[in-house]
Amino acid sequence: MEKHYLNSLLDPSSISIFVNQKASKSDYSYQNTFLKLFEEGQYTREVEWIDTSLSFEINKNELKKKGLAIIALPHHELVAALELAGRLKHQSAVLISTGIDKSTSDELKDLAKHYGIQLLGPNTMGFQRPYLHLNASVMGDLASPGPLALIAQSGALTSAMLDWAKTNGVGFSFVASVGQNASVDIAELLDFLGNDAKTQSIVLYLEGITSSRKFMSALRAAANIKPVIVLKSGHKPAGNEAAKTHCGSIVGTDAVFDAAIRRAGAVRVKSFVDLFSAAKCLASSYRPVGNRLAIITNGGGPGVLAADRVSENNLLLAKLSDESIERLRPTLSALASLENLVDLSEEATPEQYCAAIEAANSDKGVDGILVIYSPKPTVDSLEIANAIAELKKQINKPILSCWIGDSSVVESRLKLSNANIPTFRTPEAAVGAFENISSFYTNQKLLQQTPPPLSKTSSPDLDGAKLIIEKVLASRRTVLTEMESKALLSAFHIPITQTILAKSANEAIMIANQIGYPVVLKIDSPDVSHKSDVNGVALDVMNAVSVRDVYAHMTQTVTHLVPDAIINGITVQKMVRNKRGREIYIGLVNEEPFGPVIAFGAGGTMIELLNDQSMELPPLNQYLAQQLISRSRIAQTLKEWRGAPAVNEEAIEHILLRVSEMACELPQLVEMDINPIIVDEFGAVAVDARIVISNSHLLNNSQMGLYNHLAILPYPHQYEQSYPLKDGGEYQIRPIHPDDADMLKAFYKTMSPESRYFRFISNAPELPHSMAAKFTLIDYDREMALVALVRNSELASDGARVETEKIIGVSRYSTNPDKASCEFSLAVGDDFGGQGIGSRLMINIMEVARDKGLSEIDGLVLSKNPGMLKLMRNLGFSVENLVDDSDFKIVRKKL
Repeated sequence: MEKHYLNSLLDPSSISIFVNQKASKSDYSYQNTFLKLFEEGQYTREVEWIDTSLSFEINKNELKKKGLAIIALPHHELVAALELAGRLKHQSAVLISTGIDKSTSDELKDLAKHYGIQLLGPNTMGFQRPYLHLNASVMGDLASPGPLALIAQSGALTSAMLDWAKTNGVGFSFVASVGQNASVDIAELLDFLGNDAKTQSIVLYLEGITSSRKFMSALRAAANIKPVIVLKSGHKPAGNEAAKTHCGSIVGTDAVFDAAIRRAGAVRVKSFVDLFSAAKCLASSYRPVGNRLAIITNGGGPGVLAADRVSENNLLLAKLSDESIERLRPTLSALASLENLVDLSEEATPEQYCAAIEAANSDKGVDGILVIYSPKPTVDSLEIANAIAELKKQINKPILSCWIGDSSVVESRLKLSNANIPTFRTPEAAVGAFENISSFYTNQKLLQQTPPPLSKTSSPDLDGAKLIIEKVLASRRTVLTEMESKALLSAFHIPITQTILAKSANEAIMIANQIGYPVVLKIDSPDVSHKSDVNGVALDVMNAVSVRDVYAHMTQTVTHLVPDAIINGITVQKMVRNKRGREIYIGLVNEEPFGPVIAFGAGGTMIELLNDQSMELPPLNQYLAQQLISRSRIAQTLKEWRGAPAVNEEAIEHILLRVSEMACELPQLVEMDINPIIVDEFGAVAVDARIVISNSHLLNNSQMGLYNHLAILPYPHQYEQSYPLKDGGEYQIRPIHPDDADMLKAFYKTMSPESRYFRFISNAPELPHSMAAKFTLIDYDREMALVALVRNSELASDGARVETEKIIGVSRYSTNPDKASCEFSLAVGDDFGGQGIGSRLMINIMEVARDKGLSEIDGLVLSKNPGMLKLMRNLGFSVENLVDDSDFKIVRKKL
């Protein structure tokens, strides 16, 4: 595989240190601190010293590419030093500096771009690579080597984390302090660390995000390969005075960030102690499969404390099955209790602890195990720890430990920790750590979802919806009336109550008589945000006289309270009365930097007070919609509740999927509030809706294109096509998705050793699961993979015919760091050669690259692969020798 483009920065073969030898120590504190820490790190690779106080004569013809330039000079010397690094042909540079203003920062970035330098900085305290003994920072002593990578947007907190880690035995593969406006940003560092062999898990400390699409793309890619744990500071105040809809007022930045991290397959924690404990748990070799935690203890009190925290953390207390209890009980004391907790009694022995752990490990109702030990005068805690540490090798479920106490259990904790068993001082902390493990499992399932922008049900009336929006914007309005809002919902097949606009009291009476009493009257005005706040809603209007009186009183009241409001009239609709119905709301808010977010929760007039926040980033599919519902506090009332039958949740899912379509197809949506929606066992109907639109939030995006307003790009279904096979039948080409992992592994196994080597530069008999996951869960914005598939009809074991699919070819490209070109790869099954499949896959992948605005495609082909070289020439590619490696040719084509 090719080296990562950040290798020259983060894994340099040589370093040049820029210093000013004539400077006084007082003026060059960063330089002096860096030099001291760098020397103490004992870096062993090539080091060159460049004195910026001297004049340089550079012969360009004699220069060769250099590695990393480290610059820790005062502000006024940075531009000149970086210019010198560029002239000396350095491939990368780190600027150790803080407080750089935007003007100087932009100048430095432009300079780096001009010279092709990968620049970490400005406003960074540098980075550390402990395995290389490289301390290119002023963050403190070089960290111990270990499996964790740390990226933080705070230099002070990075130093504090390193100090904490040093005293707690935590080691790192990489540490960096990066400002929000660094040239090489967090997304690029994530991309590098996702492929770094020394890094088993990644921890992030964030203060802000600028490009959500780039961040989410890198985070999803990294989290698909290894655990990523995120700590973010800053919480949005509960109130939002600027919000125009219910949804806008209850959806806060922090909650949206939670939704984004969850969808990316990462885990969010609340403190940096939790950050490292979560990373330690997730870096272990096993993977969790649920949220059911078994508690094994020798004391009832600590066990109950743990059980209480299980309930508070939305986990389930796992109970051993009857079969497990029957096998386990003969080995335990008569005082042991197995009803809920596994309480082994105060005199529990190492053998009894191990027997209980083995029982929980083999029980299908258990997803994780927490072992608690309370010191007893007659029991040797170290003996128990030794037994559990030895047993750990046979356990395939997450196991955590809590050795309560202090001096008497220090050695035992160390023994457990050395056996890769996370250990905690309190039961609550241990349960919290398992919650992180469980969240990782849940979020990984969310990560695997790649919904298309439109559901597979009946297509919405997109043209009609866009005409409504264009008409409102043309009239220089941003708020849709209730009639317009409901028309927009109807265009996406969201069921609504029949609503008719009356422009006089007599019209209102005629409409009410036709649809039947009781009715609801509402003011229709683009200038009234919340109708009930200005007495603009009347429920249960029972007869014509009441309609007349309410009409007159409502128009007078609204005119008095909002004198400048434009009143179109009053809407009349049937009163929805359902004693067994529940009121819910579904909303949408467009919040920077993540764009549109869909919210779900309890509806009605108490929506802000209940603050029932559950949200998800579009696009949605049925699984994501179900998860969104289940996370809400109202979810439990949607089942059988207080004598009322369970509601039709499929009807709610239908509306959520339709709102997702609206979020994808209508980038002008700023906020939407469908509240209330009445749902019962028969279905759901939207009673009221309010929508805010605008083009202003789209004007600053110079690359605005299809779905570019979304943080997560939908599955690109538009590239699905079918083609005939020369020997009969047909094959389909479509974008790859995560469910293709097993098919891709099977395709790899069918390839001949020669074909495997040509495509993967490897003769390994099987494609590792991690590689299959990486190849199939991709970000469709920066890369694309197309698979060619054929369908077969096979006999199942019961004699029925089953349709199966198999991959027969794959083409893909990845965007290069220049964002203008891409690198491709191609493989076709040995049994399907000569049928034009390779040509078609290449033609289609180039069409996708053109759609993304890329201007050139290139790739490496083995010199001993004449078939591929011939195909490339036939497709118009140039073929050139690769300067650094005669085993390969480089092929290129302008798009």
